[in-house]
Amino acid sequence: MQRRPVPGAAACAPDSRRGEIDGSGSTRRLRIDTRISGHAPFVFTHLPPSAAWIQHQARTGFEVTYFRDGDRGVLVEGCATGTEDGAVWVIDYRLRLDGSWHTRSAQITGRYPDGRRTLTVQSDGLGRWQVDGATAPELDGCLDVDLEASVFTNSLPVRRLALDIGDSADAPAVYIRAADLKTVRLPQHYRRATDGDDGPRYDYTSSDFDYRATLSYDDAGLIVDYPGLARRTV
Repeated sequence: MQRRPVPGAAACAPDSRRGEIDGSGSTRRLRIDTRISGHAPFVFTHLPPSAAWIQHQARTGFEVTYFRDGDRGVLVEGCATGTEDGAVWVIDYRLRLDGSWHTRSAQITGRYPDGRRTLTVQSDGLGRWQVDGATAPELDGCLDVDLEASVFTNSLPVRRLALDIGDSADAPAVYIRAADLKTVRLPQHYRRATDGDDGPRYDYTSSDFDYRATLSYDDAGLIVDYPGLARRTV
């Protein structure tokens, strides 16, 4: 998630390390191939059935998400509400992620005082995108979406990259604005810091917004504290 002028994040360009999915039941866990990284595998815990965040300070709002895992990846359904600078919106979203947590499609509906808007984005999983059926070469190299309205989408690069402490990676995002559902490319950078009380922490930088923050996550890769913007409630 990101806002204007205070941002937040999610998405990524191809990483030099290989991942594999290992898990049982309805939730998958991402392991980094130690033959390449040279470190013990980073393993995320199971996703909960749902999660929720309250958004405060930068704007006022709430977000709820539900997770379903299947043979081909993860389905995420969520809704975020917000009021900011006199604007009011409701964003419903449906994301399909493949087994490596690359975003393959996003269906988004925005509700506003003057009516509804819809948007569909699709990816081949290798960094090539279509926006409402039209090729979008300006988004080449991105692997995930970042919804300005959503705290959850900050999990996408974190789950996919599974960085070891001290490691970092660029993660450009297909950024979707809350006010009009317009898509733009958003440069971002993640560096895994030392763990906090809740779990992993990441130093996040967005050069376009001239913004830096340390984001706190739980062991499932869901954000717990987004300084100045959101806090996990469930």
